[in-house]
Amino acid sequence: MRCDSAGATHDFLGAVSARGLAFSVGFDLTERVREACLAVPEDAWLPALDSEGDPREGAWVAELDLDLSAWPEGTRAICRRERPHPGAQLSFSDADGHRFQVLLTNQKGSRIARLEQVHRQRAAIEDSIRCAKASGLRNLPFRAYAMNAAWLELVLTALDLLSWTRRLLLPGTELAACEPKRLRYRLLHVAGRIVRHAGGVHLRLPRSWPWAQTLAAAFARLQALPSG
Repeated sequence: MRCDSAGATHDFLGAVSARGLAFSVGFDLTERVREACLAVPEDAWLPALDSEGDPREGAWVAELDLDLSAWPEGTRAICRRERPHPGAQLSFSDADGHRFQVLLTNQKGSRIARLEQVHRQRAAIEDSIRCAKASGLRNLPFRAYAMNAAWLELVLTALDLLSWTRRLLLPGTELAACEPKRLRYRLLHVAGRIVRHAGGVHLRLPRSWPWAQTLAAAFARLQALPSG
């Protein structure tokens, strides 16, 4: 279970731990935590990993010496120290030109750089949230809870359909990576005609549309999918 610092509450992590699950959540950089970050010896900082698993230049990780006895058993605090990108403004919690981020986890193992890398991979979730907002989740249109719940289910269904469309019908094309807004403009809003000719049903698309062939190929893949 991964989330940002909103999940760093005793009740929530206690419930997660009680179900036998591992967690990795952001942790606020309070004065106590900041002091622990600054107290880490220089030789205790290990190179952080990038998204590909290679050492990331200008970033390091270390385990903090914090009293976490009030948290679920086995909870650890891991800090990431990095140099801000050029032009970034430092905040009061930065020190010696470094920016600090801390996470809590109950995962075991000595490869703390790998644990920190896995925690940061949750950023892909933000992409899904953005796609959901572009598919109707930006505003819940009703006052009644039940009606908004139904609206949410429709939005999630739309996201599933778009995801499977990209994966099954658009592989190897630039549209496979498009988000809902661009996909609607290029494919979903295309005006076409269904006509019957010579005993068959045909889809006619405007030949001038740049993605007409891509859409036709997607329909062909859809027809070729096993029905069961």
